[in-house]
Amino acid sequence: MLDPTIFFFIVGAFISLLKVDIKIPKSIYEMISIFLLITIGIKGGMELAAHSFSDLAPKILLVFLLGLFLPILAYPILKKVGKFENSDAASIAAHYGSVSVGTYAVSISFLQQMNVPFESYMTLFLVILEFPAIIVGICLAKGFKLSALKQDDVMKEIFLGKSTFLLGIGVLMGLLFHSSHEAFLQKYFISNFKGALALFLLEMGIVATKEIRLFISKSKFLLFFGIAVPMLFALIGANIGLLMGLSVGGVTIMATLSASASYIAVPAAMRTSIPEANPALSLGSSLGITFPFNILIGIPLYYKVIQMILM
Repeated sequence: MLDPTIFFFIVGAFISLLKVDIKIPKSIYEMISIFLLITIGIKGGMELAAHSFSDLAPKILLVFLLGLFLPILAYPILKKVGKFENSDAASIAAHYGSVSVGTYAVSISFLQQMNVPFESYMTLFLVILEFPAIIVGICLAKGFKLSALKQDDVMKEIFLGKSTFLLGIGVLMGLLFHSSHEAFLQKYFISNFKGALALFLLEMGIVATKEIRLFISKSKFLLFFGIAVPMLFALIGANIGLLMGLSVGGVTIMATLSASASYIAVPAAMRTSIPEANPALSLGSSLGITFPFNILIGIPLYYKVIQMILM
């Protein structure tokens, strides 16, 4: 059954292809993005309050190590097989080592549509996976010189980037107000999540279609990379989820997080720290290829395979 939120992405793609004069104003899109990030954080914070941090610590460490490993794995593929310059290979690897909040939101929506439960603390893993790849990407581009990480603007992008900061604020709100103001959080944030996600995906459909049309002519290798590598990373993420003992839903989300590629947090950090890298290559691949592949094909595929293994 087609999820209504995915339908909005398809509509956005047709708007772009047919050149219909429909566009979500940038300020509205920014507001929707902020709302989604905070709401995802709130949902995670509310559920996180029911768990002991000491119980989650081993899993948090494993997820952090995963965030370091994925870009290191992607880099030689881009450098040796794709023949990219060092800066571009490092930048693209960082994008694919990090995560897409939009893809995560769609995976949650998909599982809820299918009535599949999942571990409530998955949002914490989303936050953790935001920044290790940025650090690795910078180190790969700069030859692992620590001086590259000591710049104030670089550290600000890593730890105070938009996505990380807003998700953190949401988690804090959920932790602090999960009992005293639960009705408020449910009414004004959580109950409106799917509607906001639908509008977000409408804009993503428009943007992604434009990106892919511009992108295909530039790099046929990245067309292959943008599908094959996420599937490989999904396999790795699923195995990490199995190692943690997660449910079918939890393993599906781990696979999805690993398969996703950043198009918000990492581009900002790469512009600051690796200005010589071509952003059209990384954004075209992550947003034009990997994002639509994951939400249209990848997430249902990951779920079906994991369901067959665990059930």
